[in-house]
Amino acid sequence: MRRKTTRPPRTKPWHPYAWQIQSLLLGYPDERFEQHLALAGRVAAALPDPVARPLFRFTAHAGRTASADLATAYVETFDHRKRCCPYLTYYAHGDTRKRGLALLRLKQTYGAAGWRLGDDELPDHLAVVLEFAATEPGAGAGLLTEHRAGLELLRLALTDDGSPWAPVLDSVSATLPALAGDEREAVLRLAAQGPPEEQVGLDPYASPVFLPDPVVGGPR
Repeated sequence: MRRKTTRPPRTKPWHPYAWQIQSLLLGYPDERFEQHLALAGRVAAALPDPVARPLFRFTAHAGRTASADLATAYVETFDHRKRCCPYLTYYAHGDTRKRGLALLRLKQTYGAAGWRLGDDELPDHLAVVLEFAATEPGAGAGLLTEHRAGLELLRLALTDDGSPWAPVLDSVSATLPALAGDEREAVLRLAAQGPPEEQVGLDPYASPVFLPDPVVGGPR
């Protein structure tokens, strides 16, 4: 029986720009965030409407929200709610040995492209994956496709919570092809079962540490 293979989606010239600003908007809202919002507004104006419209919704909300309040909301959302975990491999593997291997494969993929993450940066944070996709669109599109089920679960969780970051996930999803049957089934299965709970085998990676600013700056 011939094994089915999944090909990453074809990328378009605007994809790297979309993934770059999505990555910035999913980073911790620090002192640079106002600049990121301004950049997102300029870039979004040149993106397809299904990708741009959710970004404008987020930037409008963030622009009228005090920086301290936005930072507090970010921590409450991504650091304190496990169902809104931004670490994509968690959805499929939980804190298990398989997750440790998935993290290692991601780090090897980055390394092959000349990327070097800091010791305190986990490679499966969505902002990091998007930053990588912005600089390596082919490989990055493959990673986003591979982790599509986790990405969609995060999107649904943020939507259910009424999170201001839900539109950013809507925008990310809009850069990818519509869910195929297998992917939709994977999302439903993960939503029903939740991630595995075995708490062993993550060395050399510890359980997720929610970092204040997970976005990397590209090849180092």
